[in-house]
Amino acid sequence: MAIALYFLAFMAGAAVSTQAVINSQLAAGLAGNTLAAALISFCVGTATLAIIAVARGSLTTTLAALPAQPLWNFSGGVLGAGFLFSAAFLAPRIGLTNMLVLMIAGQLLMSVAIDHFGLLQLLRRPVSPIRLLGAGILLLGVFLTLFGDRLWPFKVASP
Repeated sequence: MAIALYFLAFMAGAAVSTQAVINSQLAAGLAGNTLAAALISFCVGTATLAIIAVARGSLTTTLAALPAQPLWNFSGGVLGAGFLFSAAFLAPRIGLTNMLVLMIAGQLLMSVAIDHFGLLQLLRRPVSPIRLLGAGILLLGVFLTLFGDRLWPFKVASP
C-alpha cells in the first residue's frame, strides 16, 4: 500500500508542474491576467470536486459540520489560491525548474518544522539527523539548480 501512496504523491508533484505551465498559458491567453487565470482554474477545480463530492454522497452531513470548524481551518483555500496564483505568475518569469525547486524547498523546510514541532495540531515527529541530512542535500540541489551553471566550468552546447 505504501508504494501506491508514494506513487500517488509523485504523480501529484508531476501534476503541479503541468498545472503551472497550463495556468501560465491560460494567463497569456487572457492578456497576461494571472489573477483571472488562477480564478478560472480554481473554479474548474471547484466544479470538479463538487461533482465528485456529490457523486460520493453524504455531502449534507459533511456540510452540516462546517459551522463547528475553527476559522483557521479555512485558510487552506487561501493558501491554495496563493500557490496557484504564484505558480502561474512565476513559471514564465523565473522558469518552471527554478520555480519548482524553490517551491519544493519551501515545502520541505515547512514540512520538517511542522513534523518536528507538531505544529497545526499534527502528531509530533521529531526530525532525525538522517532526515536533516536529506533536507540539506535537497537544499544543495536547489542551490545547484539555481546557480550551478555559473559555477560549472564546462559549457554544454544547446541542441
